[in-house]
Amino acid sequence: MIAVSGVYENGVITLERNVRSKRSMKVIVTFLDEEIQHDSKRLTTMDFSFKRSREKSKRYDGSLSDAVIDDRKSEL
Repeated sequence: MIAVSGVYENGVITLERNVRSKRSMKVIVTFLDEEIQHDSKRLTTMDFSFKRSREKSKRYDGSLSDAVIDDRKSEL
């Protein structure tokens, strides 16, 4: 048995992660009484600018990839 949580909104169920199976499987969908609180400060793609990111990263002298790897290792 596999358990995956997700969100039901406007007639669509969106799973929080992909489930891969080589065969068809039966599923049970349980609707919880909890209501999802939408954060008004939620980021959208409109909040990001490639141009601003490039400008800010010009002053960074290290390897961004190494910095991301180090950051993720510190969270383990």
